[in-house]
Amino acid sequence: MSDTGLLPGYLIVGSDELKSSHAVERMRSRLEKTGMAEFNLDERDMAKDPQIDDIIASLNTFPMGAEFRLVILTNCDKLPKAVSEPLVEYFSNPSPTTVCLVVATSLAKNTRLYKAIKKLGAKAIIECAPKKTWEMPPQVVKMAAAHGKSMGIPAAEALVARSGENTRMLDNELKKLASMVEGPEITLADVERHVMRTAEVKPWEFLNAVAARDLARSLELLALQPAKSEVRLWSLLVTRLRELIIAKSLDARGQGSQLASTLGVQSWQVKNHLGWARRWRMDELLDALTHAVDVELALKGSRDSELALRMWVISMTRRNG
Repeated sequence: MSDTGLLPGYLIVGSDELKSSHAVERMRSRLEKTGMAEFNLDERDMAKDPQIDDIIASLNTFPMGAEFRLVILTNCDKLPKAVSEPLVEYFSNPSPTTVCLVVATSLAKNTRLYKAIKKLGAKAIIECAPKKTWEMPPQVVKMAAAHGKSMGIPAAEALVARSGENTRMLDNELKKLASMVEGPEITLADVERHVMRTAEVKPWEFLNAVAARDLARSLELLALQPAKSEVRLWSLLVTRLRELIIAKSLDARGQGSQLASTLGVQSWQVKNHLGWARRWRMDELLDALTHAVDVELALKGSRDSELALRMWVISMTRRNG
């Protein structure tokens, strides 16, 4: 494959569907430029069509009127040994005129198939791991630009909250928004007006709103939490209050950079904690934690647990000057 600069095989692995599909489409479009894709493209769903003898024969078929032949094998996460071993053997001496794309949501690095493909070259493994939750809004902003629209972080955060973190779903929503919004920017109001909430609200969004002392947002997200989740939310809020107390204490001593190590977590997990802690006085945090005891009793011994949690959230997030 020296003339084309391509390796004989690639593993496209990861649960980011948009990134994975783009990797496949780039290779497909490269073949389509030859005008002979119809004769040189073979795509197999390995969850439905694992006819390994036919696949190996296809891999060893010479291209017709093109520099290379493309074989795409999707859903290769859990191939039986009778299917994976012939592929491992093939990659030990692959056809020089075929590119084989092995596509999987996950494939352990210690499997023979992973190792066989990795040996093909430094660029043989194409990682399509999803972004962390806090990395999603900036990615959505870039995705919006691909549709010819600008987008601020608040609008991107709202879109992720409403549609979830599946990049293909997000891209579909951005495409729809781009066609509906006449101006150059997709605003927060546009997202709230045109995008229905299909993703389940995660408790972390609610915790973050309380930590930021955003009363309206906290109550909105609290109302969207699953039924009978008051005790779990109470427990998570108590933990968050303790984290903020530690953050405020360290910040007062000029040791805010030690927060992650003090809590035993990754730095990205507490990247906003210092900013949130500065929105509280220490006595407010301690008072909220003290009232947690009364709230716990109400949650476990009253029919008004939902009201008890709501009133606690209001008392915490309301600013008293």
